[in-house]
Amino acid sequence: MGSATKLAFSVFLISCSSGAILGRSGSQKCVHYNYSPSFSSSSVLDGQQNISAVVTCSGEKDKRLHCFATWKNVSGVVQVVKQGCWLDDINCYNRTECVEKKDAPEVFFCCCEGSLCNTKFFYSPDSSQSQIPTTNKPVTPRPPVLTTLMYSLVPIMAITAIVLLSFWMYRHHKLAYPPVLVPTQQAFHIMIEDPGPQPPSLVLGQKPLQLLEVKAKGRFGCVWKAQLLSEYVAVKIFPIQDKQSWQNEYEIYNMKGMRHDNLLQFIGAEKRQSNMDMELWLITAYHERGSLTDYLKANVLSWSELCLIAQYVSRGLAYLHEDIPGHKDGHKPAIAHRDFKSKNILLKSNLIPCIADFGLALRFEAGRSPGDTHGQVGTRRYMAPEVLEGAINVQRDAFLRIDMYALGLVLWELASRCKAADGPVDEYMLPFEEEVGQHPSLEDMQEVVVHKKLRPTLRECWQKHTGLALLCETIEECWDHEAEARLSAGCVEERVVQMQRLTSVTAPDEVVTMVTNVNYPAKESSL
Repeated sequence: MGSATKLAFSVFLISCSSGAILGRSGSQKCVHYNYSPSFSSSSVLDGQQNISAVVTCSGEKDKRLHCFATWKNVSGVVQVVKQGCWLDDINCYNRTECVEKKDAPEVFFCCCEGSLCNTKFFYSPDSSQSQIPTTNKPVTPRPPVLTTLMYSLVPIMAITAIVLLSFWMYRHHKLAYPPVLVPTQQAFHIMIEDPGPQPPSLVLGQKPLQLLEVKAKGRFGCVWKAQLLSEYVAVKIFPIQDKQSWQNEYEIYNMKGMRHDNLLQFIGAEKRQSNMDMELWLITAYHERGSLTDYLKANVLSWSELCLIAQYVSRGLAYLHEDIPGHKDGHKPAIAHRDFKSKNILLKSNLIPCIADFGLALRFEAGRSPGDTHGQVGTRRYMAPEVLEGAINVQRDAFLRIDMYALGLVLWELASRCKAADGPVDEYMLPFEEEVGQHPSLEDMQEVVVHKKLRPTLRECWQKHTGLALLCETIEECWDHEAEARLSAGCVEERVVQMQRLTSVTAPDEVVTMVTNVNYPAKESSL
């Protein structure tokens, strides 16, 4: 065979293998099934009778589509958990049959390519053993010629796949994560505790989870939007060097009494191996509106919306600060956030806020050290004067008052984007952005806050609105230079309720206030 002929044949093989890798897109059909406890185990084994539907999968042009199946072995009986469409996943490439090859998993998972390829699924832990079918349909053996052809194309396909995978990694900077969360030695803890009705879905360890997109990046890692079956969750990923922050946030979330409407709902914590690096995951509820900072950048607030957010932010912080010995779940100690800011406040779909990010939080329990109580930690522009000076009193109340200073700045952010006053609404700005810009140094903040004792500007037009005037007074008492003179979070909540009543604004239906006496003292500095 001449050199030209060999070259042409090589190009033909590479083209075929590249087409096999890149050519699958568009749409395909998959069996769709979702386990319901109302069906008996015997009905699950009736083949086609179990199929809820045959769905047509569709996706982006450059993405590949797969089918998947998950099932369990319950006392020798196969129980299907879910079947359906699966997003582009390198673990499913070129699999014409749905086969689970892991050795004795608690939950079986397989994926494949091809129309209705997940109708039949198998468990084959050892390649030397014959496949054990889990359906009552016979398996057609592969033709020997096809097997021989596959073995001959493996080297070329492997080289092409490596090149394409390297390019994909370069573009995305991160390999795809395994699509399933199953109990392993690495998954050392999964916690779900819900005082209300139990969710219809299975426990976290039995759900396929897939990362979808990065929503935010911060000091300790990044936050992904992820999918657990039909539910969206948030996955906060820490690199191993930030283990202390991950450990602290996990322990805070895992404390008794930490389930509250205005604190971010915690779902689970896990260690994950990605390539050669260990990653630490925190899985929480996902809120599409994002942080209060992001919302204020794109929206202005009505007076009722300002009161709604301010009331529930202060309520959540008051609950965090409170020591509750008689809580139904056990003794809940007082907790100081230490990085309280609008970026760490998330908004639910109804604008009810919840406080997040407890990586720097301190808990104060009798007979136990609160942890690292020294150092200028937190976000510089939200640091209280005593933090900037490095003169922090290590008593519990001193740390709670640091949070109250930051709450004053958050209330100012709300006021700056409120359209209730008779005047223009300025573009959103961070606290002190007008004085020190977007990236202040520690020295910049010390000069402005400690030495000059400046605070963000309270607009003159705000004083002409009854409610905003009272809010300005509350803000000034929160960010007072003297820590002992600052209000408590509970007092701020009462002030906001009083503002609503004075301005005769009807709160939304979901707002439930607990104040019965409107003639409360004008100031409450005791924490």
